[in-house]
Amino acid sequence: MPIPDFQTLMRPLLALHADGREKTQAELREALAEEFVLTPAELEERIPSETAYTFANRVAWASTHLKQAGILDKPRRGISVMTARGRTVLDEYPERVDMSVLEQFQEYLDFRARSRTRPRPDATSTADSDTPAETLDAAYNELREALVEDLRARLIAGDDGFFEEVVLDVLVALGYGGSKRDAAERVGRSGDGGVDGVIREDTLGLDAIYVQAKKWARDRTIGPREIREFIGALQDAEATKGVFITTSSFSSEARELARRRRVVLIDGPELAGLMIDADVAVTAVRRFDIKRIDEDYFTGPE
Repeated sequence: MPIPDFQTLMRPLLALHADGREKTQAELREALAEEFVLTPAELEERIPSETAYTFANRVAWASTHLKQAGILDKPRRGISVMTARGRTVLDEYPERVDMSVLEQFQEYLDFRARSRTRPRPDATSTADSDTPAETLDAAYNELREALVEDLRARLIAGDDGFFEEVVLDVLVALGYGGSKRDAAERVGRSGDGGVDGVIREDTLGLDAIYVQAKKWARDRTIGPREIREFIGALQDAEATKGVFITTSSFSSEARELARRRRVVLIDGPELAGLMIDADVAVTAVRRFDIKRIDEDYFTGPE
């Protein structure tokens, strides 16, 4: 079954404390994983940023919300125990405990007021089913996807000279050509809506890479014919490797042919993504540092 959201985990997590004994996060995760019949693959799933395991992240946030409502207490690091209030909530809500239940407690409302950056949607909405880390990742991915589409549209609408500059900047960012000046000496316009040429793979020029880039509309697809022509040009240039860049897309047949001949293909969304990662034609407007507790600082030397 899918990994439950952190609100769905709240009551099962609370119920595990019903015996009154202290629980570790590890044993809570193990018991909840067994209760929800999660597979090893699901337990290995990570949030989009790859910084945490999805299930462990959701268990931790369920525990945090219960603690902030005074339902669980954490007498020491990694340990939780049910409070008298927790016993009452467990008895009064046999089906589900979620944020709407916790909001009857002032401590929890204070916690929400401190951490809230926007009005909270209904407790059953997708936004509040995600942990803060997942919400932040989703917002980042949404912004990135929008930027990718905008960059791709501007590349297609722009002139050939700008497209050549982008190709050179991306190639240098990938480590090809040595410097932009070196790459520019070897890459020039081909006159067919793109650029092509041969650049060196390393600063010593020990290996050559043939480059072709086509500024095509998004509704055009590069097929196996173009890849065969590219492979022929690669051989004529006595280059051992090839990179084919386009603002459009490649057909599955083209990708299979390129894979067999060890030709790297970069389509429109991938090119825009490389521009973002390399800070080509984009600028940062805001940065966030996401921090967590340094456990070594609190535990000290062994």
